Amino acid sequence: TRSLTITSVDPSMFEKAQGEKVTLPCTFELSEEDEGPLDIEWVLIPADNQKKEQIIIMYAVDRVYNHYYAGLTGRMQFTNLDPRSGDGSLDILNLKASDTGTYQCKVKKAPGVQSKKIQLTVLVKPARTKCSIEGSQEIGKDVTLKCVSQEGSPLLSYDWRRVSGTQNLPATSMLNKNTGELLLKNASREYSGVYSCVATNRVGTDECSVELNVTPPVNTAGIITGAIIGTLLGLSVLCSIIFCFCKKHREKKYEKEVHHDIREDVPPPKSRSSTARSYIGSNRSSLGSMSPSNMEGYTKTPYSQVPSEDFERAPAQNPAFAPSKVAAPNLSRMGAVPVMIPAQSKDGSIV
Repeated sequence: TRSLTITSVDPSMFEKAQGEKVTLPCTFELSEEDEGPLDIEWVLIPADNQKKEQIIIMYAVDRVYNHYYAGLTGRMQFTNLDPRSGDGSLDILNLKASDTGTYQCKVKKAPGVQSKKIQLTVLVKPARTKCSIEGSQEIGKDVTLKCVSQEGSPLLSYDWRRVSGTQNLPATSMLNKNTGELLLKNASREYSGVYSCVATNRVGTDECSVELNVTPPVNTAGIITGAIIGTLLGLSVLCSIIFCFCKKHREKKYEKEVHHDIREDVPPPKSRSSTARSYIGSNRSSLGSMSPSNMEGYTKTPYSQVPSEDFERAPAQNPAFAPSKVAAPNLSRMGAVPVMIPAQSKDGSIV
């Protein structure tokens, strides 16, 4: 007797890129003998045979149950909203690399039972491909152009091409498609230009570019000499600045010390006795020019009167004579320069 059969003839292996959508086919036909309830199950068969199959979605008793597998929650659905029509295909949206695995469709309608396995491989397109240059870009040197994709499922393949000038790669170039390295031996100025690298796998491509500029060798001796001279000049300027700073600091310190110290070479101020002697000497000359009549008035002045300022006798004078004090006359009445009589001899004459 004829029973339930799965009619899908699509490939049993699918390769899709991450982020894309895939439809895993599972169409079937029922027979008249199949009278039981219709059950459709999609299960994920683990790579480890020791683990159990994981139900991801199921149709039973006219209802859909899709909460069994958290990894695909919200990203899977039956292609046909009514699987009873004979289409139990499964759609998986926004594919991830973790979705890679073996999926099995099981259709049950007693007494008929059929199943089909499908292998799904989710590949990652090459992405974030970077180009770089390794080695000195000088004439006669070996230069290596590198190309690496930071994302992408194996097997990745790399290919270099020249964008500017002639499209052909230099004759001395050596390309490694697996590592993405392009070796340019004995580089010349003609090698200069823009080079592009294309990373490829089974689900996509990515590209980057780099500019090579081959120049004559650098005069390293001149650079070293210039660096030494510049260093010496910098040190000399620094030493000059330090010397000037120290000199200025010493000058300020010396001025401060001189300001607070007493200078020994400055003569002491004149004593009151020396001032008195100079004052008496000047008045003696005035007495010499005075007439006897004027002198008579001064002789009558009592010696007991004390002048406005005391005068001491100089140590060099004769100790026999004692200093005396004379009161100063009233200058406003006499109209003359005040005269002080310092002493009187034994015979009563004025000295």
